[in-house]
Amino acid sequence: MHDITNMTALEQSAAIADKTLSARDLMQATLDQINAVNPRINAIVSLRDAEALLTEAAEADASPSNGWLHGMPIAVKDLANAKGLPTTMGNPMFKNTIAEEDDLVVARMRAAGAIIIGKTNTPEWGLGSHTFNPVFGATSNPFDTALSAGGSSGGAAAALAARMLSVADGSDMMGSLRNPAAWNNVYGFRPTYGRVPSEPAGDSYLHQLATSGPMARTPADLAALLDTQSGLDLRQPHEANVDATLDSINTPVKGRRIGWLGDWGGAFPMEAGLLEHSETAIPQLEALGLSVERLAAPFAAEAIWESWITLRSWQVGAGLKVFYDDAAKRDQLKTEAIWEIERGLALSAMDVHNASVIRSDWFKTCAQLFSQYDALILPTTQLYPFPKEWTYPTEIAGQGMDTYHRWMQIVTPVGLLGLPCINLPIDMSASGLPAGLQVFGPRNADAKLLQIGQAWHNAYKHSEQRPPC
Repeated sequence: MHDITNMTALEQSAAIADKTLSARDLMQATLDQINAVNPRINAIVSLRDAEALLTEAAEADASPSNGWLHGMPIAVKDLANAKGLPTTMGNPMFKNTIAEEDDLVVARMRAAGAIIIGKTNTPEWGLGSHTFNPVFGATSNPFDTALSAGGSSGGAAAALAARMLSVADGSDMMGSLRNPAAWNNVYGFRPTYGRVPSEPAGDSYLHQLATSGPMARTPADLAALLDTQSGLDLRQPHEANVDATLDSINTPVKGRRIGWLGDWGGAFPMEAGLLEHSETAIPQLEALGLSVERLAAPFAAEAIWESWITLRSWQVGAGLKVFYDDAAKRDQLKTEAIWEIERGLALSAMDVHNASVIRSDWFKTCAQLFSQYDALILPTTQLYPFPKEWTYPTEIAGQGMDTYHRWMQIVTPVGLLGLPCINLPIDMSASGLPAGLQVFGPRNADAKLLQIGQAWHNAYKHSEQRPPC
């Protein structure tokens, strides 16, 4: 393990700024680490030519700084466009499609000095929290390469854990910045919806389930990248607080009240031992000076689920309908995509309205909860990483999963409302597998959640445990 690649992103940034580390040396160390471990992990895809990257890094050494990411290697999730690189979305139709421009979030990272080295692997279309696709294959979990890295930001999370990147972008509709973070022992942050704008293309009003955000091995690195990604886009109507979060990262958290939701009163089936494993974090949270109170399920989980799958299919169906309408392209859509599209096409306007009424009622319930508690906590996943040969789990604790994504239901209370949420890595399981906690709060509580994350990291530093690779 190269010491340079084990540094945090902010440590690398500071070392480049004070000339104790060159961008070229960082790039060489990064490429060496990718060459050493990526063949077993398959997290980085579409990697650019090494000599071109080293030349670009040397040019960064000879140039004034553009920002805190100056000269630092970044690989972009393969759902986002990075100029000059393929955007495959894990689908063979696009394996040779080269992006002509950066997406907004990529442009912001590049403007802060990042060197885009390639892409990180993702499930086809980003559907399903298990990173495999017919273009690049499956991404392995660095803690056990026979297991899944999660998804859809699975390539990003695995690359962070395996020290191929120090910080990464991702996106989250149904837990995609949280589930893989939990399974790879790193931090993932889903921002308040609107803080990190999406692409100003197509509808900008109706679909509010997905957002881009940061992943890292420390909350401070999360905050630094979140501040780079954040900022209003006047072409889009949804706004959120975009004040910087890094400056306040070390604010004391003692005295804050936390509500523990566990398995939502038994509504979310959990793999044997995982709930108990998650609950071992409660006294650790209390040791930080937080007051943790166990809460009953605050809203019907099945109502949240029905609202979620309606609004999700409506959004996915709208986005992929153009491919479904072309018979030749329809044959190249995976089964889960067709299922989402056909459900979306079958919905009436009143179906969508009724789903949004449920969402509104859940939001009002949360508003009441957040008048009493600073944050709420759930386990991040309902099971530990599963064999990477699986398409998806078909049962948990003897309960059958009736859709390809039911096993991820525990992330939907957060995603349905566009609330900010951080995954905290916790102690490894008895069998050595990672897990995590979702800590979420009201809209615009991004900085406060990152402060809780930093206090947790300062005390426990779980993410410093290296995988065997």
